Amino acid sequence: TNRFTARSFGLSEQPVAAKRTRHLKTLKDSASRQDTTMYPTSLTQLARANPFSAPLFTLQKVEEPQQSLHGQRTRRLAAAATAEEGDSCEFGSQKYLILCGFGGILSCGTTHTAVVPLDLVKCRMQVDPDKYKSIGNGFAVTVREDGVRGLAKGWAPTFIGYSMQGLCKFGFYEVFKIFYSDLLGEENTYLWRTSLYLAASASAEFFADIALAPMEAVKVRIQTQPGYANTLRQCVPKMFAEEGLWAFYKGVVPLWMRQIPYTMMKFACFERTVEMLYKYVVPKPRSECSKSEQLVVTFVAGYIAGVFCAIVSHPADSVVSVLNKEKGSTAVQVLKRLGPKG
Repeated sequence: TNRFTARSFGLSEQPVAAKRTRHLKTLKDSASRQDTTMYPTSLTQLARANPFSAPLFTLQKVEEPQQSLHGQRTRRLAAAATAEEGDSCEFGSQKYLILCGFGGILSCGTTHTAVVPLDLVKCRMQVDPDKYKSIGNGFAVTVREDGVRGLAKGWAPTFIGYSMQGLCKFGFYEVFKIFYSDLLGEENTYLWRTSLYLAASASAEFFADIALAPMEAVKVRIQTQPGYANTLRQCVPKMFAEEGLWAFYKGVVPLWMRQIPYTMMKFACFERTVEMLYKYVVPKPRSECSKSEQLVVTFVAGYIAGVFCAIVSHPADSVVSVLNKEKGSTAVQVLKRLGPKG
């Protein structure tokens, strides 16, 4: 087009090319100055250098559209970068998401099942504080009435329910991080990363609690009503015969009240604590740490996040325990009866 225009007006081709080169250089310099004005140089460099700057995809060169046999243009989109050396899969790939979900099953299902005795005493203290006055007293009363085996009541619905919750929580958390990061763009993803953690974790927990609610209702009924049912197979048909399907989902709203703030605190606090540990505590960059050293940092960050999670979620946890014990109660009724101290 430029060649045709130059000849049409009797101009030489080289001055046109020179002017075009100078014009492109001017535009590039102008864009560079504008970028420096909007984003300070140090911030821009930090955003590009941090490990979360491209949390989902590293874009590769996009090939020019090619002409197909039928004369239609075909597009080739930028794909995720290949896995870095030492990684088992690409970040954001299908295998990565499956492994995250499987990790959720292992972490939530096994850990909650391991602490069933403590959870049983906690639930009984919440619904009958006059009988179970403390943790020690709760263990003593339970062993005296039901024996040592009584401490394991509710282990089956706990394992099934929290495995399903872990699958959805950890799997969907990564899915929503990808989704929201694509909406924000690379630089905004870093600048607003805490908000991204909160939004992704809340979205994931919304669906995770729907998966958890039926087994949580069964667990609480077994643990807080001695003599009602001793096993999962006994409890499910009995609850369904008495209250129908509603018996398994009447606690989903209190579960959202408990678990969504819990999960938002857990993931956001965990992610930022990991950043702070590597920045202020660990004497070398994360890339230079061994797998065992990184695991220690993960455990420490997880413990710190867990403390804050428990503080945030405890009030709603009491409502869930009382609600699933009683027939025909609603969350509002339980809240009014318990009051702030309950």
